[in-house]
Amino acid sequence: MPARLFPANPARLHLVLMLVLTFSTGVIDAVGYLGLDRVFTGNMTGNVVILGMALMGGDDLPILGPIVALVGFMLGALLAGRTLRPSTTGWNHRTTGLLLAVGVVMLAVAVVFLAGGTPRHGEPLIVAITGILAVAMGVQAATARHLNVKDVPTVVVTSTITGLAADSRFGAGTHPFWGRRLMAVVLILAGAAAGAGLLQLHIGLGVLATSVLTVGVAVVGGILGRGPRPAPKAEVPAGEAAGAVR
Repeated sequence: MPARLFPANPARLHLVLMLVLTFSTGVIDAVGYLGLDRVFTGNMTGNVVILGMALMGGDDLPILGPIVALVGFMLGALLAGRTLRPSTTGWNHRTTGLLLAVGVVMLAVAVVFLAGGTPRHGEPLIVAITGILAVAMGVQAATARHLNVKDVPTVVVTSTITGLAADSRFGAGTHPFWGRRLMAVVLILAGAAAGAGLLQLHIGLGVLATSVLTVGVAVVGGILGRGPRPAPKAEVPAGEAAGAVR
């Protein structure tokens, strides 16, 4: 049954899974910006811009939240990079474990929200959750980077949009990977819309949806995402090997 639902080619499967994570990033960033006092937990470019405007007193924007998110995201990326250091590019037990950890953290945050209600902006709990979610998203981003699916970084689409336009038939004319680029943009947009919709019901639902998607990606990738192992080399008798050298 799994083979019918997902591509047999590991590279194509990785693409599908990274597109799912791109959608989940849209969900969690909508929850973060609308529910966590205008802070992104996945899109760090947005936080840098918000922080710059806030430092100049622009529109009563938050300062602490973006700083916490930036530091948390970098910490998560650092931890993932350290964990993946011994691994070659591609899916392995470390990538599965990291994405499972992200999903579990998201689930814990969702439970806190669903059990305790919606905290108000400025409360210490909001700042703490912002940091936790940013660490998780940093781990996800670094893990996706390790998988090296071209043009689908899962947490930002600025470079994807640039490539989509610059390489189109009206630009350079090469238009490689236009399908995945377009899908990445559409999915992060759809994820943001879904996150905003879930937020109207409860802030915990968007985080819960992100958790379910991330755990699903980890499980499917862990089962089906690894490439075929290289066939063992056949042993060559010593006499034949010597003859080959001659």
